[in-house]
This record gives sequence, C-alpha cells and structure tokens, in this order.
Amino acid sequence: MNESNAQGERLGIVVGGSLTGGMEVKLDSATPIEEMAVGRYVVIGGLRSRFFGMITNISLGTINQQLTITPPDVADPFIAEVITGTSTYGKLQVTPMLTISGDAVSLLEGPQPVKTVPAHFSEVREASEQDVELVFGREDDKHFYVGTPLDMETKVCLNIAEFVKRSNGIFGKSGTGKTFLTRLLLIGMVQKKEAANLIFDMHNEYGWEGTSEHVPNVKGLKQLFPSQVALFTLDEESARRRKVSPDYVVQIGYDAIEPEDIALLRETLNLTEPAIEAVYQLVREFGEEHWLEGFLNLSGDEETKDLLKNLNIHESSYRNLRRGLERLRRLPFLVPHARENSVQRILEYLDRGMNVVLEFGRYTDVTVYMLIANILTRRIYAQYRERTEMAMGEKADKPHPLVITIEEAHKFLNPSVAEQTIFGTIAREMRKYNVTLLVIDQRPSSIDDEVMSQLGTKATYLLDNEKDIDSVLMGVSGKSELKTVLSKLEAKQQALIFGHALPMPVVVKTREYGSAESYKEFGFRDAAELKRKTEEEIKDLF
Repeated sequence: MNESNAQGERLGIVVGGSLTGGMEVKLDSATPIEEMAVGRYVVIGGLRSRFFGMITNISLGTINQQLTITPPDVADPFIAEVITGTSTYGKLQVTPMLTISGDAVSLLEGPQPVKTVPAHFSEVREASEQDVELVFGREDDKHFYVGTPLDMETKVCLNIAEFVKRSNGIFGKSGTGKTFLTRLLLIGMVQKKEAANLIFDMHNEYGWEGTSEHVPNVKGLKQLFPSQVALFTLDEESARRRKVSPDYVVQIGYDAIEPEDIALLRETLNLTEPAIEAVYQLVREFGEEHWLEGFLNLSGDEETKDLLKNLNIHESSYRNLRRGLERLRRLPFLVPHARENSVQRILEYLDRGMNVVLEFGRYTDVTVYMLIANILTRRIYAQYRERTEMAMGEKADKPHPLVITIEEAHKFLNPSVAEQTIFGTIAREMRKYNVTLLVIDQRPSSIDDEVMSQLGTKATYLLDNEKDIDSVLMGVSGKSELKTVLSKLEAKQQALIFGHALPMPVVVKTREYGSAESYKEFGFRDAAELKRKTEEEIKDLF
C-alpha cells in the first residue's frame, strides 16, 4: 500500500479549538471550499495520535475586517487568486470523535474515544478508505454493510451483534427511506443470525414483496430467505390476491383480549375513562377469558340492566364501550374461539431460529395494528421472561435473542401509555429477558422521553420539526454539531446513524436494494434464477 492510497488529500491545518467545542481548521488556498460538505470525515495528524473526526460546520474568514466593508474587485482573475488563501480563507469546524494512536493497545482494542486535542498547526486530511475501515470494521460474521460515507465509496459497517443487545429506532419524515433501511437491517440480522425477528408488517412491505419508487417491486424477506423466514397473515384473501402463500393464517380468540389491550385503544376507539373502568368490572364478573364474549352477548333486556346496576356501570358508559367493541367484533380474524393458539405457533418458529413476518393485509387501520401487536407481544414476552428466569435458576442457556419490529411506534410509546404497554416495558428493561425492539416512526417527539433515552442505536433521516430533531438527539454528546449535520441531509437515502452499534456517528448514503446487482451483493443467488424458482413455487401452490 503506497502513501497516496493510505492517506487522503491534505485540506489544511488546525489553528484553534477545544475538546468540547471542536477544532477550527484553516483550509489551504488550494482546497476548494465548495467541495467541503458537512458530515464528511477527516483525519488530524497529531504528534502522537491521529484524530478521526467529522466536519460539522463550514465558514468563511478574512484576515482584515476591512475586506468585508470594501470588497476588492475579484473580476480580475489575478486579484482573485492573490486574495484567496492570503486575505481570505475557508474554515472548517471539525469534531474529533476517536483517536488512533498506532501502538499495540490501539491495534488490539481499536479506536478510542477522544480525551485530548491535537496541537496547533496539525495537518488535516480527508479520511481514506483505510481510515474508515479501521473505524467501522469490515464485513464479517458480525458486521453488516449499511451504506457509504458522503463522497466516498468505502463501506460503513454496523455491528449487528451489538445492535441486537438493545432496542433501536429508525426515524425520518415520510418518504425519506425508513422502510428501505429497515429492510437492510432486517436482512443483516437474518444473515448474521444474532437474533430472531418478529416483524409486525403493517403495510406488507417486509414479508413477500415490497414497493419502491425506482423498480416495480422489491423482494421481501420470504423470497430472499425462504428457509429462514415464516410468513404469517391476518388476511388470507389479500395474500391470495397478491399470489402469496402464507405459512400460517392468524386468528385471535376473544379469550386472548385483556383489559390492558382495550385501554391501549382508548383513543382510537374513542372510549371514555368510565368505559375502560367498566372493562375491569366485567372481568371480575365473567372472568379473564370470558369477559368479552359475555359482554358482547349482553342484550338490552331487564336482566342486562340489572347486571349493569349491580356492577355499577352507567348506561352511557355501557353504550360507549359497546360501540367501541362492536368495531372489533366486525374484524374477521377475531373469533369467539380460535382454532389454534397463534402465539404458540409463532414461538415454535422462533424456537427453531426462524424469523416471523406478520402481514396485516387490508387491515391497515392503526386500531387493528395496535391490538394485534400488543396481544401477541405481551404473551410472547411472558414466555421469554419465564424461560429466561428458568435458565437463570438452572444455569442453563437463555432463549435466543428476539427483536420485535413495530411501525407507528409513537402510538405504543407516547407518554400517556408507555408505562402501561408491553412495548414500554421492553424498551425500559433493555435486554433483561433477551427481547428488544426496533421502532420505526416519523414523529419521534411523540415517543416518551425515557423510552427514547433507552434506544441504543438510532438512525434518522431528514426531519423538519424542531421537536423531533431534539428528541432524536436527546442525551447525545455533541448534540449541537450533530443537529447541524442532520439539518443538511438530503431528502432521500441519507441517514445519520449513531449509538451503541457504531464507534461514532456516521452519515451514510444507504446501500442499494432492489436491483439484480444488489441481491448479488447480499450474497443471494442469481436474481433471474431466484425469480424463476419463486414463480414455479407460486404456480404449484395455486
């Protein structure tokens, strides 16, 4: 490796700064300031260490304030060339984030957090591909390639083994690329086999096939990993129309619905507080497994009125609850007695190391999504908690880690319900029972602050709401600098990723997904062969 390949182009020198405020870099006269960009990486060569940092601001400077009052005539190229770099210059604000000392300890342990600053006039260069690889690692059995840095072709890898240890979040306004990044991370988790996944697929984007602006459709997890992914559905009719053959059709019995599930739906079902209290009274009367069926079988006769009077349920509360629960009764997959235990079937697949995608078909109403996700997650989590506690007592192996993916996360995790929902419990407990979350949302400011603070790794696309930006960056070191970086992201395909699974924040252009070449990059067989085989399988099924 020659020196030109190992080092990037020289940009300038350090002329000031501090550990908390970052380094001030004066650009060389030969360095075009218009080629600099917020979010790019640079390396500062100190006396004993190299400092790996990010450009967080770009500005212009002059050695004489008089030049800003009476600007020279730069129409003359000679005058413009003389002034540039002598009387005027470009400045960068660089935030050093890691040090690479070059000694044996550094080589073994990798880059370390910054605890000091480089000396005056230290040389500043563009980060090379080797520098980026040294910091973020290369693809292996734990690292997964998610994208490339700005203006570079080198790969930025995320540590999947660390990623699954905590709950994580993907944020950004609509249309920026959240779904594509979610697909990438799910592929990474399936390939590296660090955790099983349960994906509540609200818009049928992750299971068999997804949508894209650039190609007619993209392959979902089931097409890419037919032996490692099980496809569940609430809507068999929708699946058949899309020529998708699910592994299992989910039914939910009335006995699976508990008062907490109804309390979570208070807002979407427009229920009053007395109506929610009435549910708990009905449980005491009919029992936990029969309260809903018993309530729906009530009629308007005198016997019902006497029962409501004995339970101290006001008639207006009864009518309010009746209207809300009748909406649920009209859902075809909710039945008095389910033919099988859907939770047990999901656990059977997860126990075999398979990943489960639950498609909602045409039932994309947020009420349905919240109800089903809450019911299934609560019961699955209870099983994981029981198994983990047994393993701790018997000194046996804990269950394989599980990552649960939910969309519209603020509905489950807003401050008014986060303490009561199973999702809030999972987020706060981190990985206590080997269950974590992957939350996807375009309104992070609506998520409870405590939950946001527990998310280990966050990926955020462009956000245009100040509250959302503050929420995502809450508690992050160098928040003001990262806020500037986030505000300069392009509208699509550029994301700021930071947290537990990365050594430092990184702005990436997410890798391509959906073309034949991208499938080959993932290590899948030839796309034409894959298409032919899946079409044959569909033909056999139908």
